[in-house]
Amino acid sequence: MSILHNRICNKELKQNVLKSVDIKERITISFYKYFHITDPSLFRDELYVILTKLKVFGRIYIAHEGINAQISILPILYEKFKQILYSFHPELNKIRMNIALNENGISFWVLRMKVRKRIVADGIKDHNFNASNVGMYLNAKEVNSMLDDPEVMFIDMRNHYEYEVGHFENAIKIPSNTFRDQLPKVVSMLKKQKDRKIVMYCTGGIRCEKASAWMKHNGFNNVYHIEGGIIEYTRQAIKQGLCIRFKGKNFVFDGRMGERVSNEIISNCHQCNLPCDDHTNCINDQCHSLFIQCSNCAKQYHKCCSLTCMTTIGLSNKNII
Repeated sequence: MSILHNRICNKELKQNVLKSVDIKERITISFYKYFHITDPSLFRDELYVILTKLKVFGRIYIAHEGINAQISILPILYEKFKQILYSFHPELNKIRMNIALNENGISFWVLRMKVRKRIVADGIKDHNFNASNVGMYLNAKEVNSMLDDPEVMFIDMRNHYEYEVGHFENAIKIPSNTFRDQLPKVVSMLKKQKDRKIVMYCTGGIRCEKASAWMKHNGFNNVYHIEGGIIEYTRQAIKQGLCIRFKGKNFVFDGRMGERVSNEIISNCHQCNLPCDDHTNCINDQCHSLFIQCSNCAKQYHKCCSLTCMTTIGLSNKNII
């Protein structure tokens, strides 16, 4: 089969989506599954053809260890999409779908599917590691019960910029910029806590599921993780009328850059220090630093992270106080 990919530039694709009449009707969904794929390239190409016909946008990674997907689709095609995906491979039958909590229609504007060595870059080289030997799943009610137990440790397996804008009460942050670095660090940090109850969580479940297996591989005896991550926890809590114990915003890796979970704003603008939890990508192509920026500073700094970046791209700094 020939290589299948998009031939239109990213900027033009985004403009086309913004002009679309159905942009606000799209729903954003994430799903993943760890299972063995014999031929990831063939799997990728066959699925690409199907999803393109269904007008799916998104980012999907395929590897020998499974699939990791974040997509958007028109609601009218959602049920058809599910049935086709369920029948595409036995391991995908009834796979859990994490539907976005907040929607603005512009999470994605193109379908990108890539074959990778891992669906989550973990840096694990131990051939004896069994990624399927995961910790125990927790639903929303069980999560709240665990949060009330002072003996339970909640571990946030996300990056620092995700934790900064939102996290569970008293959750422990693993100081690292990548999941790859977090795995050895969390084992080292908790090496004296191997018999404590440990609850791991992440955005949609894929990182904390693998992290729970890694903790068990390293001798931790009471490891749990939140099924479906923050997204599914929040959805269950709302549906069941439970108290939502996650504070702030849940960072997501698409055009929305965040879903509001609670009304609390627990972070500050990196430039003026006022309460804010909106992320910005610095528009300087040589920087693209991800940082928190309020609307006033976005105007003053022209969506740049610093005066240096403003100068680099030739913007005036006369309005900066």
